[in-house]
Amino acid sequence: MYNQTDEFQDIRDAVRQLCSHYPDEYFRKKGEERAYPEEFVDALMEAGWLSAMIPEEYGGTGLGLTAASVIMEEINRSGGDASAVHGQMYNMGTLLRSGSKEQKDKYLPAIAAGKLRIQSMAVTEPTTGTDTTKLKTTAVKKGDRYVVNGQKVWISRVQHSDLMILLARTTPLAEVKKKSEGMSIFIVDLHEAIGNGLTVRPIPNLVNQETNELFFENLEIPEENLIGEEGRGFKYILEGLNAERTLIAAECIGDGYWFIDRATKYANERVVFDRPIGKNQGVQFPIADAFIEVEAANLMRFEAARRFDAHENCGAQANMAKYLAAKASWEAANVCLQTHGGFGFANEYDVERKFRETRLYQVAPISTNLIYSYIAEHVLGLPRSF
Repeated sequence: MYNQTDEFQDIRDAVRQLCSHYPDEYFRKKGEERAYPEEFVDALMEAGWLSAMIPEEYGGTGLGLTAASVIMEEINRSGGDASAVHGQMYNMGTLLRSGSKEQKDKYLPAIAAGKLRIQSMAVTEPTTGTDTTKLKTTAVKKGDRYVVNGQKVWISRVQHSDLMILLARTTPLAEVKKKSEGMSIFIVDLHEAIGNGLTVRPIPNLVNQETNELFFENLEIPEENLIGEEGRGFKYILEGLNAERTLIAAECIGDGYWFIDRATKYANERVVFDRPIGKNQGVQFPIADAFIEVEAANLMRFEAARRFDAHENCGAQANMAKYLAAKASWEAANVCLQTHGGFGFANEYDVERKFRETRLYQVAPISTNLIYSYIAEHVLGLPRSF
């Protein structure tokens, strides 16, 4: 809850302390240079914050999704952008849940120690979008290797990661009983792959996110890099989406509180017509409304995380948390910008930077309309719409 202590206060205080070394000016400069916040990411990894969900047996802290979501929230509430690091939180989950003992022993300790980045996951394609079962990237088994051909788009942090999770079709769509079958996931060593069958093309975009288009041309992947059983990759990917959506919701909660903090501070300090503008109900009511929405979304975030950590079904809660939090943060962003007036458009206030960052989550990693479809079908029992 807003400005109140909770059971995670020690985590909050420690993350805020680390983030204080990377103030607004740091992220503003990175944005102007279109640069990746390497120093910030390294500091988080060295402090162990990004290994929160890795079990202690592999060198992580085993704190669970609830604590991990608090870490993401605090990064954004401090004015940072957790999108630079959140892949490290949830991408390793695919390996943890579905990988072999040999794969876990090989990769997880190094990931927990901050020696390996697993920041990237390649699923989306330019012609299929969210219709994942029709993806066209193929991985054909030849001897002891898989040969990959195809294309991916909007794949983030490839240039700042060591490993990538790749979803590709290993059995043609026409040969499977269910369209969700016949896809497999692989660990890709990016240092070996780039320039040897994998070409990375950056996509300039609205926010300072390193995101790319990928081209696979006869990329060879060792068979031991297959995660789980061949043909069950889509199921493995789906298992991790609840964690991803809950963490994104937490980031939006952090953004929402940041916008409310800035709007409230400015409304108290800005004097027009010999009175602080925050004294006007036309200014204070929208801020109060935005605050109420963020608080409500925050409750759903914690319920989704609680269910996930208790190994309960949390699909509906994770989707609703992401929807409510993204909506609340965007409304808070608009209120904050409006409260600042013309100064909200000035780079030095950082409102416009955070405004752009939080807008993304109306679209990614899942659009609002698909959340509506999920709730309609899986919660309300309405017929599938697509």
